[in-house]
Amino acid sequence: MFEVAVICLCVTAVLAYINHRWIGLPETIGVMTIAMLISLSIVSMHQLGFGEISIPAMAFLRSIDFSTVVMDGMLSLLLFAGSLHVDISQLRSYKWPIFGLAVVGTLLSTAIVGIGTYYMLQAAGFSTSFWYCMVFGALISPTDPVAVQGVLKQYKAPDGLSVVIAGESLFNDGVSVVLFAILLGIAIKGSTPESTEISWLVLHEVGGGLMLGLTMGGLLYYMLRSIDNYSVEVLLTLAGVLGGYLLATKVHASGPLAMVITGLLIGNHGRKTAMSDTTRHHVDLFWKLMDEILNAVLFVLLGLEIILLSLSWQLLGLTIAIIAITTFARWLTVGWPISLTERRMRLPVGSWKVLTWGGLRGGISVALALSLPAGPSRNVILALTYGVVIFSMLGQGLTIGRVIEKSIGTNNN
Repeated sequence: MFEVAVICLCVTAVLAYINHRWIGLPETIGVMTIAMLISLSIVSMHQLGFGEISIPAMAFLRSIDFSTVVMDGMLSLLLFAGSLHVDISQLRSYKWPIFGLAVVGTLLSTAIVGIGTYYMLQAAGFSTSFWYCMVFGALISPTDPVAVQGVLKQYKAPDGLSVVIAGESLFNDGVSVVLFAILLGIAIKGSTPESTEISWLVLHEVGGGLMLGLTMGGLLYYMLRSIDNYSVEVLLTLAGVLGGYLLATKVHASGPLAMVITGLLIGNHGRKTAMSDTTRHHVDLFWKLMDEILNAVLFVLLGLEIILLSLSWQLLGLTIAIIAITTFARWLTVGWPISLTERRMRLPVGSWKVLTWGGLRGGISVALALSLPAGPSRNVILALTYGVVIFSMLGQGLTIGRVIEKSIGTNNN
């Protein structure tokens, strides 16, 4: 395990250096693109008869237990880091739109994408089960605001729009992960549980996650407030996240939701009243670096994972169709409702275009896809996730600035 972690970090560091030194793309997009090109080169060499080149890479990737590395390690850190800098007071101003987009929108998106994917795969001759298609709908629905937030600041977009995007992304991450876990359990069992069983599972996961998050947040807050030593306080936040997530898995509560609640408590009450300026600076810097490093590692893993995929022209055509379905689902569940209510929500005209096109799929979708158990369904879903995320990051991520300029830039001047 240690050897795998070292190799992943070394590869990520080298690719990040190459991107920063010579290419200049946004970090996660850059490292993913380079890793993808390396993978395609290895696959091409294998097809040309130089199979010995791909053997070490394939052996290394197969040695990684993605379920353990991603779900039990990276995910808790990513969710805590993402929620740490969200202002609760601003969230309250847009609580109903954010709730609607994050909960109702995510549920509808999961259903639309899952059902659409199922019929597309059936028509193409793939035997992927309905529930695994719903799992795909759940894992591809959460959005990653990291790239969009930077562009929103660059173009001086209204604060309200930034709050809605950040809030929606934060909570749809939590909703999607809970939904993913439930649907994956159904897919693995191969039978549909009773409604009472689903209700109890949701109540246990969500209620337990909320209670654990509040408990961990309160305990961390007390400990941080009682001392003033930034190195110890940074260590406490790290231990609280990893320990809290481990505890959640033991009591079968939602670890992702618990980490979101803990992050919100520490990021708001904790940062304001339990930390000195020095501590606040170091905590913010540590978790910012943690978020960026883990996202970079995840995207490198995604770029390298193409070596293990069984790609075909048929699957490429399906991926294009799935991209269209996910984009339509994003418009139907986010863009269209916002276009009808943006004035009432005090958002500038044209915000629906930014929210639709700015629904970038990123680290969470990658993490969930890589954590799926081995099998034919995993290969298909991973290939589809790969295609959607590549399009999202390269297509939408590099053009969202232009959409902001044309949609709301003129309205603000």
